[in-house]
Amino acid sequence: MKPEETGGNGVQASRDFFKYNSVVSESASPSLGTHFDESDEPTSESEAKLAGIVSELTDLMQRGQPIDIHSVCAMHPEYASDLMFLWGTVLVTDAVGGAEAKLIEESATKSDSVQWQMSLPCTIGDYELNEVVGRGGMGIVYRATQISLNREVAIKMILRDRLASTLERQRFFAEARATAKLEHVGIVPVFDVGELDGRPFFAMKFIKGRTLSDLMANEVVTQRQAATFLEQICRAVHFAHQAGIVHRDIKPSNILIDELGSAKLTDFGLAKQSDAVETLTRTGVVLGTPTYMSPEQASGRMGPIGPASDIYSLGTVLYHVLTGRPPHVAQSPVDLLLKILEQDPPLPRTIDPKVDRDLEMIVVRCLQKPSDLRYSTAEALGDDLRAFLSDEPISARSGQFVQVIARWFRETHHAQILENWGLLWMWHSLVLVIACVLTEALLFLQGDKPDRWAYILLWIVGLGAWAAVFWALRRRMGPVTFVERQIAHVWGASMIGIGALFPIEWWLELPPLTLTPLIAIITGMVFLIKAGILSGVFYVQAFCLFASSFFMLAFPKFAHIIFGIVAGSCFFLPGLKYYRQSLLQPVGIDSHGRVKYLQ
Repeated sequence: MKPEETGGNGVQASRDFFKYNSVVSESASPSLGTHFDESDEPTSESEAKLAGIVSELTDLMQRGQPIDIHSVCAMHPEYASDLMFLWGTVLVTDAVGGAEAKLIEESATKSDSVQWQMSLPCTIGDYELNEVVGRGGMGIVYRATQISLNREVAIKMILRDRLASTLERQRFFAEARATAKLEHVGIVPVFDVGELDGRPFFAMKFIKGRTLSDLMANEVVTQRQAATFLEQICRAVHFAHQAGIVHRDIKPSNILIDELGSAKLTDFGLAKQSDAVETLTRTGVVLGTPTYMSPEQASGRMGPIGPASDIYSLGTVLYHVLTGRPPHVAQSPVDLLLKILEQDPPLPRTIDPKVDRDLEMIVVRCLQKPSDLRYSTAEALGDDLRAFLSDEPISARSGQFVQVIARWFRETHHAQILENWGLLWMWHSLVLVIACVLTEALLFLQGDKPDRWAYILLWIVGLGAWAAVFWALRRRMGPVTFVERQIAHVWGASMIGIGALFPIEWWLELPPLTLTPLIAIITGMVFLIKAGILSGVFYVQAFCLFASSFFMLAFPKFAHIIFGIVAGSCFFLPGLKYYRQSLLQPVGIDSHGRVKYLQ
C-alpha cells in the first residue's frame, strides 16, 4: 500500500505535533511535562525514549501495519499513561493532517474538476441529475431520474471525480457492495452500481423526508418517537450484522425519516465486512464520527470492533435525541477521544429529569465501555425499545445488578502499572507481617507497662525507612508514571495517618496501641481508592480490612496478628499476580479489549 494511501501526511503531522510538544513542555506548557517525573530521570532522556516509541508506532502505522496500543503499553508499563495520552493525539492529528492534505490537493487540482461542476439539471448516461440533496465525507448525492425506468432515484458520486485514489475508489465501491447485499425495509436499497465517464457512482432509492439530525434541529422529537425510530434502525442494523456487515458510522445524519415516519439507515461508507479479503482501513486509525463512536473505535484498535460497536453508537444517538446533546462534549477532538476512552457520560436524567427511567437504563446499557456488558445484539436492543413502547418490562432493568457488579470488579487500563509494583508489594507484605509480629512480641515482653516510644520507633521510623527504600527501588526500575505518583501520595497519606495515631493517644492519655483498629480502617481506605483507579478487585481487600477492624476490637490481644495476616494477604496476593504477569509476554487483545499474554 502506498504511503499516500495510508495517511502519510497525517502521520507526518503527528510527528511534527509530538516534536512541538516536546519543545514546548520544556518551557511553557505544563500539560505534557506533567506526564514525566522530573525527579526520577532527566527529562530529555525520558522524552527521548518515549519519542522513539511513538516514532516507531507512527512508522508502522504509515506502512499499514497493525497497531495495538494496549499491548505496547503493556510492554512499556513505565510509559503507559504517557503513551495513551500521546497516541490519542497521534490518531487525531493523523486524521486531521490527512484531511488537510486532501483539501490542499483538491485545491491544487480544482481546474481539472471544473468539468464536473455542471449546471443542473443535466443528463449523464441513463440518469437526469436534478439537484444536490446531500454531501458526505466521500461523496455527493443528487436527486435524479432514471430515464429508462422513469423512476426517481438518489445518485451518489465520489467527490474527487477522476482524481480519486485507488483506495478511495475501493472504499466507494465497498460501500455500494455492502449496501447492495442488504435487502431490508430499514436500509436504503441500491439499484445500480457503475461508472459514468470514468466517475464511480451508485443509484439508490430516493427517500422523501429528512435526516434525524435535521428533524432534531427543527422540532422536538418525543421520547416515544425516539424509541420508535431507534427500534426500526436496530432491526436494520441486526440484519446487517447477520450478513457480516458492521456499519461503524451510525449517527443522526445517517438516519433518514421518510414521509410516513419510518426510519431508514444509509451511508455504509465505513462498513466493515467480515468476509472481506482486502482491508481498506488500517489498524490504529480512528474511523467514524468521534461524537458517536465507541471506545474501541476511539482507541484505533480494529480487532475488537464488531456489532457491539454499532450498539454503542445506537446508544449515543438515542442519548442525543433524549437529552438534546451527545454523551460526550469536549473543546477539541483529542479531549473528546480521551473522554470516550476514560469517562462515563452524565446520566440522561441528570441533563433532562423528564427522560423516562427505562429509556435511561437502555441508554446506560448501550454505553458500557466493556463491550460484553452492552446488549448482545442489536435485536436485543430493539426488543427492549419495543418493550418500552408496549409498556412492558425491559431486560436492561433485570440485568442491571449483574452489570453493575461486573463493572465494579473490572480492571481499568491503569492496572498495567501494577506490574511495576508486584514484587515490591510482596516484599511490603512481609514487612507488614514482621512489624506486627514484633509489636506483639514487645507487648508480651513489656507486660503492663508498654513503652510508647518503642512502638513509635517501629511504626513511624521503621516503616518510614522502608517506605523510602520501597520508593528508591521503584525509581530504579524506570520512570514513575503519573498514576503511580497518585497512588504513592495516597499511600504516603495513610502512613501519616497511622503515625498520627500515636500522638493522638498520648494527647488523649490513652494507653499505647488503643487505637490500633484504626490502622485497618486507614489501610482499607487506601485499597478503596485503588479500587476506583486500578481494579475493582481491590474492593474485596478494602472490605476485608474494614471487617478486620471489628475483629481487632473483639480480640485486642491478637489485634496486630489479625491485621498482619489480613493486610499482608491484601498486598501479597495481587503482588504475586502482577509480578507473574510482568514476566509474561503480551501477544494481543481479546474480544473484550483486554490484553492477552503468552502463557
